[in-house]
Amino acid sequence: MNPKHLPLAGAALALLCVGLLGNAHAAAIADWEGCSTIPADAERLACYDRLLRPAQPEPVPPTVVAQAAPPDPDLLSALSRHWELDDEAKQGAFLFRPHRPNYFLPVKYSNAPNNTPFKDTFTQPDLGLDPIETELQLSFKIKAMEGVFGHDNVDLWLGYTITSFWQAYNNTISSPFRETNYEPEAMLVFRTHYDLAGFRGRFINLGMAHQSNGRGETLSRSWNRVYAQFGFERDNLAVMIRPWVRIPEKNRSDDNPDIEDYMGHGDVLAVYRNGRNAYSLLLRNNFKTSDNRGALKLNWSFPLHGRLKGYVQYFNGYGESLVDYNYRQQSFGFGVSLAEGM
Repeated sequence: MNPKHLPLAGAALALLCVGLLGNAHAAAIADWEGCSTIPADAERLACYDRLLRPAQPEPVPPTVVAQAAPPDPDLLSALSRHWELDDEAKQGAFLFRPHRPNYFLPVKYSNAPNNTPFKDTFTQPDLGLDPIETELQLSFKIKAMEGVFGHDNVDLWLGYTITSFWQAYNNTISSPFRETNYEPEAMLVFRTHYDLAGFRGRFINLGMAHQSNGRGETLSRSWNRVYAQFGFERDNLAVMIRPWVRIPEKNRSDDNPDIEDYMGHGDVLAVYRNGRNAYSLLLRNNFKTSDNRGALKLNWSFPLHGRLKGYVQYFNGYGESLVDYNYRQQSFGFGVSLAEGM
């Protein structure tokens, strides 16, 4: 090609590129014409190459995305942890959790052991019970279904509690288990959110419970109940109010037809936590002005070593066990807490 025609060819090439690229590179025509005036082929082509190369975006500093820290389980309330009332507390179905208190009392003293619990049924000799025995309670629950009826605020729980009273130090009568009570339960727990007298209403528990001593005929003690339990909390204090109604039985099969006269028609449980110390008060009453009967139970758990806690229990009234449902006594025991419950 004749060198005289190079500038004209360069200008034509510049106009063609501008027409094809349009606004894509936003290069001014003057820039292209400036390249065409460069006499050296290599430098001229380098100029065109710079104009045609896509503009590199300015580096953007990485954006710091703030992520919420996972909730601290210790900041959840006792009721929330126990019944998984908040989304942060949910752990899914089929996980074993403590239900009622789990404890072992190696030493428990009663001021008046019930030596003839079946005297109203048949002529019974004195059992020769020691005032000092041991007591063991194991209690757990599992969430069988989360979101019952399609509602996120309703869960189905199943619970089981076993309480044994053992004459461990009574070699005279071969150290027997004098009484064991079994209590399976089914519970529909509804999460609630309302205020009442300075307390937060956290849940309503609709439950059904069977309790028996697992023995037959004249030695049997059992009853079935339906109940509604209302849970409230304020700071470190939790209060649960539970009225119940006994499911009636046929007179011939009723082991203890007057059990409500002694065990009452409901109970109130208050639990206060101060750090790793927990104090609870259980009250039960038959709500009768005449022949008023009931019971009081005080528990205190405190740290010993690691997760192991000490446990102290005081009881006064009727129905410490089913075989003693119509018998009044006071007892005091101490031992260890295996897992916290309510």
